[in-house]
Amino acid sequence: MLKWALIFLVLGAILGLLGFGGIGGAFVGIAKILFVVAIALFLLFVVLGIVAGKKVA
Repeated sequence: MLKWALIFLVLGAILGLLGFGGIGGAFVGIAKILFVVAIALFLLFVVLGIVAGKKVA
């Protein structure tokens, strides 16, 4: 998911430089959303891993 966020960020920056500010801004907005979702999922899985690890041991 971070890969997709980076792709959208780069495309948004390129489109912004070429003068397509509206769609470039939309791409950057999508990149922000994907980044936040990726971080949230990472934190969720870290917490689940810690909780599950304690039950097994």
